[in-house]
Amino acid sequence: MNITAEVLVIARKAKKAAAVLANSDSAVKTRAIVEAALAIEKNAAKILAANKTDMENAGKSGVSGALLDRLELNESRIKSMAEGLRSVAAQTDPVGKILAEWERPNGLKIARVSVPLGVIGVIYESRPNVTADAAGLCIKSGNAAILRCGSESFESSSAIMECLCSGLKNAGLPEDAVQLIPTRDRAAVGEMLKLDAYIDIIVPRGGKELIRRVMAESRIPVIRHLDGNCHTYIHESADLAKAVRVTVNAKMRRTGICGATESLLLDEKIAGKFLPAIADELTKLGCEIRGDEKSCLLDKRIIPATEDDWDTEYLDAIISVKLVKNLSEAITHINRHGSHHTDAIIAEDAKAAAEFLNKIDSAIVMHNASTQFADGGEFGMGAEIGISTGKLHARGPVGAEQLTTYKYVVWGNGQVRN
Repeated sequence: MNITAEVLVIARKAKKAAAVLANSDSAVKTRAIVEAALAIEKNAAKILAANKTDMENAGKSGVSGALLDRLELNESRIKSMAEGLRSVAAQTDPVGKILAEWERPNGLKIARVSVPLGVIGVIYESRPNVTADAAGLCIKSGNAAILRCGSESFESSSAIMECLCSGLKNAGLPEDAVQLIPTRDRAAVGEMLKLDAYIDIIVPRGGKELIRRVMAESRIPVIRHLDGNCHTYIHESADLAKAVRVTVNAKMRRTGICGATESLLLDEKIAGKFLPAIADELTKLGCEIRGDEKSCLLDKRIIPATEDDWDTEYLDAIISVKLVKNLSEAITHINRHGSHHTDAIIAEDAKAAAEFLNKIDSAIVMHNASTQFADGGEFGMGAEIGISTGKLHARGPVGAEQLTTYKYVVWGNGQVRN
């Protein structure tokens, strides 16, 4: 079977499964997710062996350190994957919620009720845990899922997929509710993007090249997950110890995730004291610091930045630093150069913090916290299918609730319209 025919068959099966899943009892969906989590734990050795193959192949292909970090699984990450599924299972069912209700003067009763989106196509690159996260969230929200992993994570994702199918089967749900495109061929992505008669939403999760391709080719609405050029801004009112601790974590906890801080802004008034203290900790951890002219004069460990640095998502142990005159200049810089993902202010001045949170045009804004908290699990969603940087249909972490839409239900008693 050629790729066009193969993807079409998968989409048709997903459409049929979505109709079953949309009307499935909450307890049945929950059981499927819990059973999948159990299967992942039981098959940890098999998943790790598959991941070892992926890692070896990726190493031979010259994949970057950041992507290798995203690709790698270990016992701890597999445990987190299973715990994430259980956390999703424990969430309140987002389907069938009455979001609003009212009665008209003519006696009509109207309610806005949450319903699944239908079939969700998820296209992602190196992170095999997305296979479990996306499947769990789609099952919970009553959606069928078509997953297209990156070629570098194919073996790992396939092993995880077997566990997901086991969970669906044990709960009595159609195994076609979650399907993995069984090919590394990139042509499969193009075929998915044509199938607007079967797929209701596309969620791309990966680098700029993937996102650009999906946006250019898709006939299907897209929930965008763009790059994370995240900022931490240190206001003149900031506490030094807090600023150092938060900034170092925001940059260095895991440099290869989209919530990692890539640019640091500091008020000029405090830079003489704050910048060397932060540079001390960052350089100890092997972080390269690129700064504007004023930053370089303050600390000789900082190398000159270029204009491109302000727009770069490094996904590596590199950070750009710029000194700003005030809050207003910081806001202007972030809104111009950021990717509208996650941006934070470190400040003890509540008024300044409120202005920052109100004026920064990003999906997530933070006060006195590490940008690495930009994660659906940390937000209490159990997991996320991505961080949406668009404004329609969802924004920020996309959990089970964000994978629903709504319909209007109207009850009458024989009313006719004049």
